[in-house]
Amino acid sequence: HHILMLERVMQEADHFDIVHSHLDYLPFSLFRRHSTPNVTTLHGRLDLPDLKGVFREFSDMPLISISNAQRNPLSWANWQGTVYHGLPMRLLKPAEGPKEYLAFLGRLSAEKRVDRAVEIARRSGVPLKIAAKIDPSDRDYFKAVAEPLLKLPAVHYVGEIGDAEKAAFLGQARALLFPIDWPEPFGIVLIEAMACGTPVIAYGKGSVPEIIDEGVTGFIVGSIEEAVEAVGRLHTLDRTQIRTVFEKRFVARRMASDYVSIYNRVIEARSETKGSATTLASFSSTASAV
Repeated sequence: HHILMLERVMQEADHFDIVHSHLDYLPFSLFRRHSTPNVTTLHGRLDLPDLKGVFREFSDMPLISISNAQRNPLSWANWQGTVYHGLPMRLLKPAEGPKEYLAFLGRLSAEKRVDRAVEIARRSGVPLKIAAKIDPSDRDYFKAVAEPLLKLPAVHYVGEIGDAEKAAFLGQARALLFPIDWPEPFGIVLIEAMACGTPVIAYGKGSVPEIIDEGVTGFIVGSIEEAVEAVGRLHTLDRTQIRTVFEKRFVARRMASDYVSIYNRVIEARSETKGSATTLASFSSTASAV
């Protein structure tokens, strides 16, 4: 389906000012052979060894990162800018109700470390609610590690939830726990919590220090002990201010504006290059005639 889609896009590319891809390196070879300006947002981790050869070959491709930290393994690539994710202003709002539990929202996978979340909640003496999906690739981890934890006292597994349930789930939580163990490229659940006015307690890996304002929208920690201590300081954070930070930094309108700025810059750069090429072609033709 991706190949069919790319073929359709490239057949019609002349009708557009720019083609914006979210398919990693898959369209690079096609982009190189077409005159329409292009840009690619990368959404995944970039520290995998096999990626270096691909991005070295296609070092001319204009790229956008979703955090500055994401770029580190390929710092030499053709980065045009970082555009943080944004959510519609009204998609999620703070919820009324008691703040009696800690929340974990995401995948039940090794890198998300739900086991840490359970331990943080247990040591804090606060119930934990887990809303998470189980991808087929994570089934072994779920069976070996996660499933036994879901049966512990004060741990409540609610399953996978959608946007309609997130406002209540996050908004009524004392905090979102984000105890990751990998170089998170962004972590959209962080801004979902902020949209609900809910503070975040997160391990400081990957993009976390860029997304969370320490002591304002949450606490950045490096151990279970630090996370437990942070739970005890949640009362010092202003949930209204957390929502205000979300509205300033992580709404869809800001994201769109950032992308348009990059589009204009990439289009302008391509136009200048094409102008030079046209001049050189004319000069070559004249010289040949002489």
